[in-house]
Amino acid sequence: MTPQTTPAFGTPQFGASSTALDVVEGIDLTGRTALVTGASSGIGVETARALASAGAAVTLAVRDLDAGERTAADIRASTGNPDVRVEHLDLADLATVQRLAQAWIGPLHLLVNNAGIMHTPELRTPGGWELQFAVNHLGHFALANALLPALTEAGNARVVVVSSSGHASSGIRFDDPFFVRDDYDSGLAYGQSKTANVLFALEATRRWADRGITAAALMPGGIWTNLQRHWDPEVLADMKERFPSKTPEQGAATSVFVATRAELGPGTPAYYEDCHPAQLVEEVTDGVHGVVAHALDADAAGRLWELSESLLADEASRPAEPELPT
Repeated sequence: MTPQTTPAFGTPQFGASSTALDVVEGIDLTGRTALVTGASSGIGVETARALASAGAAVTLAVRDLDAGERTAADIRASTGNPDVRVEHLDLADLATVQRLAQAWIGPLHLLVNNAGIMHTPELRTPGGWELQFAVNHLGHFALANALLPALTEAGNARVVVVSSSGHASSGIRFDDPFFVRDDYDSGLAYGQSKTANVLFALEATRRWADRGITAAALMPGGIWTNLQRHWDPEVLADMKERFPSKTPEQGAATSVFVATRAELGPGTPAYYEDCHPAQLVEEVTDGVHGVVAHALDADAAGRLWELSESLLADEASRPAEPELPT
């Protein structure tokens, strides 16, 4: 198991109230490239805006191209950076993952795996994958691996993975990851996918550090966005009342901190919150803070990587769906 410690890996001037623009103040990303998934809403917009404001060439990878273009225009106007573009990406459709990666030209310095879905009804991809695990983990796993040549070319690339304190509700269900045997539970499915995000970051650093690629996951905080659209309205209202919340600008701060300021590499923390490493805890008692041991288990990280590779290989060999007549 990888230890998770706080000293020496944080920057005291940043915390829960910091914004993404606070974090990049004084940082020059001119000449760097960044790709942010899910960058047409929520914290993805503010992550992309902060990176663009520091001079990075930013690609917004989004499902809704119209929303992406509106966001890109807004970011160009607010930052004065014209180098903000939009690409189509549907993480549940691996063909779009491959098309984006194949069209990428040049190095990629920052990959921010930000897109995600939460507590959805029981939904599956055409190949039978439970949708939260498919989108939150497997789609991003496929994207990072497909972009590995571009990340390697950068020489000092970072992969930033947006996880959640929801990881505490479930480790990886290796015997039944898609809820084929057991009844579907949207909370456990979400928790499993968020644990997968942390384990991916941990294993990516172990496997790719010698290529100059490092990774870490993070909890952005309690931000009330379209992500919670599947929640029961009464539960959502109660959560808003009981737990501290952040603005999207504050929620994006830790993503940008991991992308630009955190010390990443083998042996460094794999999970951040409020712009510093989270404490290892037995349980997340306040619903927000801390990382539990099953998300930092190096053996589970290696096993998940192998499972993910196997699932992607199976999906690649699956016959294509027949096209419907027009």
